[in-house]
Order: sequence, then structure tokens, then C-alpha cells
Amino acid sequence: MVPLRDNNPTRIVPVVTYAIIAINIAVFVYELSLGPQQLESFFRVWAIVPRALTASFAGEPTGLPFPAWVTLFTSQFLHGGFLHIAGNMLFLWIFGNNVEDKLGHVRFLIFYLACGVLAGLAQWFFSAYSAIPSLGASGAIAGVMGAYILRFPQAEILTLVPLGFFMWTFRVPAFFFLGFWFAQQALYSFASLNVPTNVGMQNGGIAYWAHAGGFVFGAILGPLLGLFSDRSNEY
Repeated sequence: MVPLRDNNPTRIVPVVTYAIIAINIAVFVYELSLGPQQLESFFRVWAIVPRALTASFAGEPTGLPFPAWVTLFTSQFLHGGFLHIAGNMLFLWIFGNNVEDKLGHVRFLIFYLACGVLAGLAQWFFSAYSAIPSLGASGAIAGVMGAYILRFPQAEILTLVPLGFFMWTFRVPAFFFLGFWFAQQALYSFASLNVPTNVGMQNGGIAYWAHAGGFVFGAILGPLLGLFSDRSNEY
């Protein structure tokens, strides 16, 4: 199922959501300018490499020019291909503006980055010695979706559903669309416990634990940061 839009207008200009999308696109354009070896080196430095993060937590050298925990933030702005970034930015475009509307700009930025960090740690916990770079905004956006389903469960999502050669559109409530998405990610997370699932250009896996973890953390952090209060006029 592909979300096209929701029927949930905002009262603000979601400048943080737009800025995050713009930064992600700019970084991806830079990635496209790199050769294969340069891109691999770029990911090794700026994406989460679980093995390096584990070594850093143990006080061991990692060879990085900065503490490895920095990659918990930088990895959120990297993507492994056109479909990867297109899907992530579509979901952020549809769901991010409403969460930003309720949290306010600054709280939303804190919320978004925190969800991304916690989602990255959730994925790292289950692949602590993997050498495959883990990257993408999926964990942070999953957090946005976790907050959205709590705050706007009845909002209608115009959804594209391909059925064979035909494309159908349906309006479904957010609790169904996002609930189904979360159930799918959680199922795949447990099914992939013994399988490498990090996102990488060469390996093409999916970080299901980051998705499921980000969703749960978003549902927890959102209310703590004022999701059910009106912060639309605050920065």
C-alpha cells in the first residue's frame, strides 16, 4: 500500500519537515556524484557501522574522525537508492507536517532526531557485530508514524493499492494503514533475528528493528513532548 495524501490539514507551515526533506535530497544528490568506492567509503564514515559503534561503546578505537555515536545522527540523512529516499520522503511529507503542527517546530526537530537515534540503537542491539553500514531516515520517520497514529487515528489516508495490472485507490483510516504497517515491520523483525537486515547499497537489506523500534519510541516520545497539546504557535 502506498500513501498518496491524508485529509488532515495543518495550521502552520511545517518548515522543519520541509528542511529535513531538503537536506535528505541534497545529501542524496551528493551521493550520486560519488563513484562506487568513494560512496562505500562515505557510508563507512557517516552511516552506522554496528561493529564500530560496539567498539566505541567499549572504549576501543574505531578509526573514525569523530566518536561513533555521531553516526546515529548522520546516518539519518543517508539513503541507499532512489526507491529508498523516495519512499521515506513520501511518508515524511504526508505524516510529518501534522506531527510538527502539534509539537511545534523545535520540539518536532528534537522528537524526529531522538526517534532516529533510538531506532538506530534498536537495530544495533540486534546486529551489534555487523560490519554492514546501516543508514536511512526510516527509523525517524517510523517515529513520526507512531506519533501520528496516536494523535490522528481516524484521519483518512488516500492509499494506492496495486492489484495485478490495475491500480486502485482507497481511503482508509490512519489506525488501519499505520497499524498494518507496524504489524508487518514487527513480524519481519522477529522473523529476521538470525538474518543480516541492515540497509546498504551493496546488500540491500531492510532494518526492520529500526522501523518497529522507531514506531514504538515515537508513540512514547510524542505524548511526552506535548503531542496532545497545541504547540502550533510555538517554536
